[in-house]
Amino acid sequence: MSAFTNHFAFEFKTGIRNPSLMLMNYLLPLGFYIMMGAIMVKINPTFGEILIPVMIVFTAMSTALLGMPGPLVELRDAGVYRSFKINGVPALSILTVPVLTTIFHSLIVSVVIVITAHPLFGGLNPTNWVALIWGTLLSTFTMGALGALIAVVSTGARSTVLLAQAIYLPSILIGNMMVPVAALPASLQPLAGLFPTTYAMTVFQYYAYGQQTVFNPVASLLVLLASIVISFLLALYLFSWDSQNQTRRGSPLLALLALLPFLLGIVFAY
Repeated sequence: MSAFTNHFAFEFKTGIRNPSLMLMNYLLPLGFYIMMGAIMVKINPTFGEILIPVMIVFTAMSTALLGMPGPLVELRDAGVYRSFKINGVPALSILTVPVLTTIFHSLIVSVVIVITAHPLFGGLNPTNWVALIWGTLLSTFTMGALGALIAVVSTGARSTVLLAQAIYLPSILIGNMMVPVAALPASLQPLAGLFPTTYAMTVFQYYAYGQQTVFNPVASLLVLLASIVISFLLALYLFSWDSQNQTRRGSPLLALLALLPFLLGIVFAY
């Protein structure tokens, strides 16, 4: 337990001291939050009704998808995990600690957003604060598990960025964040179901704000839970101690199974 605590403390401090991680964990989400609150709410006053959940989900994506995978890949390529294995550090700990510390950073920023959104920008507070809390945890764990999977299957820094952006950019554009699913053309609405943000926002809107949603809220909840379990188990199974080791336990293509909950979501939640 002491080793786990020390590892957690080290990773948490790294997330603050490392300039790149500091940017992704704090500066990017808070800067985007201020911009959206100051500009977007004035352009579209109804955006204030979803400002808090949108920025919570955006923070989770920024920290877990853009911030976390890169350092994990760098450590693997540098052979650090080899020394971890020699010293008896399990793969579960290597993946769990960065995910938990990343989630912790995300939650800190989310608290700042929740506290300041209404007094600063007129953001609508939730009608159910408990639902907002567990919805935030569900969203951050979903992104954390996906970020861990991206780190495990990436072959280098370039592929890490490409895989992360394959989720990040479309989620912002059609993933029920900047543009609500209901406002999308009918032909694009099912496509929104491919991205976790669609289900995360559905959960927030229905359970925390009592709003009507295009996607079924109960099914959306199940999709997110399934995504967490499948993504993290795949990351653990496909984990490689050394990038130089050509022998893998499974093909990286198995990571495509992480899409299964979202594909089922299009069928049963839309």
